[in-house]
Amino acid sequence: MDKALLRNIPKVDELLAPTHALCPDASSAAVTAAVRRTLDTLREDILSGAAREIPEISALCALAADAVRRAEMPSLRPVINATGVVLHTNLGRARLSGRAAKAAADAAEHYSTLEYDVESGGRGTRNAHVEELLCRLTGAESALVVNNNAAAVLLLLTALTAGGEVVVSRGELVEIGGSFRVPEIMESCGARLREVGTTNKTYIRDYERAIGLETRALMKVHTSNYRIVGFTETVSRDEMTALGHAHGLPVIEDLGSGSLTDLSLFGIRGEPTVQESIRAGVDVVSFSGDKLLGGPQAGIIIGKKQYIDLSALITQYEFVDSDTIAFFIDSEGKVTAKIKEGSITEKYLEQNYLSNIKVEVEKTATNAKTASEAAKSATASKTAAATSEKNAKASEINAAASAKQAQGSAQTASQKASEVAQASEKIDTAVSKANAATKAANEAAQRAEQQAGLVEQKANGRGITFSVTSAGLLNVSKED
Repeated sequence: MDKALLRNIPKVDELLAPTHALCPDASSAAVTAAVRRTLDTLREDILSGAAREIPEISALCALAADAVRRAEMPSLRPVINATGVVLHTNLGRARLSGRAAKAAADAAEHYSTLEYDVESGGRGTRNAHVEELLCRLTGAESALVVNNNAAAVLLLLTALTAGGEVVVSRGELVEIGGSFRVPEIMESCGARLREVGTTNKTYIRDYERAIGLETRALMKVHTSNYRIVGFTETVSRDEMTALGHAHGLPVIEDLGSGSLTDLSLFGIRGEPTVQESIRAGVDVVSFSGDKLLGGPQAGIIIGKKQYIDLSALITQYEFVDSDTIAFFIDSEGKVTAKIKEGSITEKYLEQNYLSNIKVEVEKTATNAKTASEAAKSATASKTAAATSEKNAKASEINAAASAKQAQGSAQTASQKASEVAQASEKIDTAVSKANAATKAANEAAQRAEQQAGLVEQKANGRGITFSVTSAGLLNVSKED
């Protein structure tokens, strides 16, 4: 290392003016920073032995000016896509049309009604600008737009399946760009994955066997970035929705790229359309807005209003957790929520623009409670009526039984009376016979007594005596 070289390194001030002249649009701060970095690099090269002489001032200024241009060049800049992949995730996905790009530029350049309702003069929702258009394009009841399709899937699973099981075919457990994996998304939102079938074959019976008390939804995932061909079997949307609805379960489909046009007309086959899913009865469908739709990065959720409303409500309460608010769908499909009194959430709602949402939520909750009480009352009345009807039938049965029993008793009594009469006749006959027998016995006794007297007289004449023992035996003795 030559210390003389270190002493000969130019000062920063010597390079500022000529460097700024090479890049006049750059700021002074940018030029100064670039000059300092250039000289620091030169010093390090001298110390390491890589530089054995000091470059000319003009060369150092050129290096500094090039550093300024590189530093001020935006990292996001146009490129030529020569990859052969039209919708390239790393190269910006779909290109916006000229009209769409101009509309975005106009909206970004001026103030807009992004979240303002002109008719009411109050706060609006940004989703209102696209929901009607999406419903018109797809035939869905409702729609919601979020940041990307990964967020859409996470939101749906959180809103509809948290704490329960989601049944998915093993052949549809996809991973897309950014390490987005269906199993991990389920785990992060509190749902449990229930795999069915095999990698290449899944039947409707596999889904049916997996449904249990903990099942919250059936899910279908479009494998948009790969294909399994050959010996394969998959379950159609019609079969899955029929099974799900038979068990009262929502059917969720992640379409990924989300085509709104039948691409088979252009030679691309096997790519389902969003409209096909809605017509098949799928309850909620999610897809990207920046792929086949040709828009900016977005995740689009469409489907039945009761599920979309629940998902939308959760996005409005993104700052709360299960300890402060609970969401549920009542029997009429209305989304309701209960906020814990005294929680930070409640205080937050009272102090900012979300207070009107709280009022609507409480109003809906009150309506749900009233409807629930009315339903309970109607059920109680129905139960009481059924009990009364049951008691009346029981009384009728008892009366019939009593009448039958009385009739039987009457027949028995008549029979008993007849028997008594017959017995009475027999008794009378027996009494008559007994009287006759008694009379005959008395007469026989008298005769026996008379004969006994005669025998006794004769016996006494011969010294014979008769006596009766305590046992009733006749004792005959002869006197000596």
